[in-house]
Amino acid sequence: MEFVIEQGKQPHQECSTLLLPALSIGNVGQLAVDLLVSSMKAERVGYLDDPFVLPCVGNDAYGPIPCGDLALPLEAYESAFSRVALLQQRSPVVKGRMVEFAKNLANFAAASGKKHVVLLSSLDFGKWQKIDMSSGPQIYYLSTSNPNGRDDSCEQLGWKRLQEYNPAQRCWKYLSTLAEGNTTLESNLPFEDELEDEDYYPSLPFAALFSCLKAKGLKVTCLLCYCSEGDNIQDAFHLAEAACRLLGLNPSTFPGNGSGGWVIPFSWQTVYGPPPDMSIF
Repeated sequence: MEFVIEQGKQPHQECSTLLLPALSIGNVGQLAVDLLVSSMKAERVGYLDDPFVLPCVGNDAYGPIPCGDLALPLEAYESAFSRVALLQQRSPVVKGRMVEFAKNLANFAAASGKKHVVLLSSLDFGKWQKIDMSSGPQIYYLSTSNPNGRDDSCEQLGWKRLQEYNPAQRCWKYLSTLAEGNTTLESNLPFEDELEDEDYYPSLPFAALFSCLKAKGLKVTCLLCYCSEGDNIQDAFHLAEAACRLLGLNPSTFPGNGSGGWVIPFSWQTVYGPPPDMSIF
């Protein structure tokens, strides 16, 4: 993985917290990062080039005025005010290469001096075993603070540990072994037709990232929410708000923002296409 710095830019050493999405159902993690980049008025400082991420190119996602800036698969942003670095991923990882990508990303995070990595991702609502909406949408977490994934700070925020996390379960254990470099991708790999319900969570991108970042000795916190495919903008707000609470940030204090604090990315105006032509009704 190669980090290419934008001309005239220089990464800030004090941005030791890295916030990034793990791709999953509904792209909620990516939407949340877009919202945070836009609201923090984070500055793009460079991009990452990795052989295991599919290429893509698009228009600038944040500016209403065309200025010739292109959106690339892996973009690095920084908010000096919030002391947070953000990484946006706009295209998926090549099938079967998630662990290699996670290792590359972990090496980059460690080499660039990051101390805490926050992963934002979503989970399939159809896999939710114990549905409880009495208190509204819930945030689940997974942390490296303790071997069982528990974190006192997250508990104090009212979040629930992902109960399905079991480091002794075969796929979680397999991921951990891979991350530590003690085996190859082919050895002890469960066949797809042998996967069980408990294998769903460690099969997701956030699990590979969590395991590889943990193996590099970094503190990792995964913030997760259940959702379905569709309009997941409210889920993105929910996840972005959770990230701010975890990091002790208040969107209303972001410089240049209104009392609400959030700045909707310009690209969201057409995220689900233009409105329908009313003359057809």
